[in-house]
Amino acid sequence: MKRIALALAALALSGGAALADPVLGMWQTEVDDGSYAHIDMKPCSGKICGVIARTFNASGEYQSPNVGKTLVIGMVPNGGGKYSGKVWRPSNDKIYIGKMDLNGDRLKLRGCVAGGLLCSSQTWARVN
Repeated sequence: MKRIALALAALALSGGAALADPVLGMWQTEVDDGSYAHIDMKPCSGKICGVIARTFNASGEYQSPNVGKTLVIGMVPNGGGKYSGKVWRPSNDKIYIGKMDLNGDRLKLRGCVAGGLLCSSQTWARVN
C-alpha cells in the first residue's frame, strides 16, 4: 500500500495531473499562410505544450522545418476548459500571450498582445 501511495505522489509531482488532461492528443490547426499542421498536445514540466508533428499544404503532407518545434508553450489549466500560457506563430516567428478554450473536440486557441486585449484566434479540430 505504501508503494502505491509513493508512486501516486511521485506521479503527481512529475506533472501527472496533466497526463489526464482532456486537451491532450493530436489537433489540426486551421490553414495559415497556405498550410496547416497536426499539433501533438502533451505534458511538459507539469504544464501542457503543443509540438508540431506533421505539416500539410495544398499538395499534401510536406516536411516543414517547423516539424518538432513547440507551438503551444507552457499552458496551464484555469478550470472550465480554459488555459493560459504562450503561443508561437511560425509565419512571423513571434511569441504571444496564449489562451485556449476546450469545447468537446474543438479547441479555440488565441494569440494576444497588449496584455491580452487584442487577440487573433483559430479553432482547431481533434484528430482521431
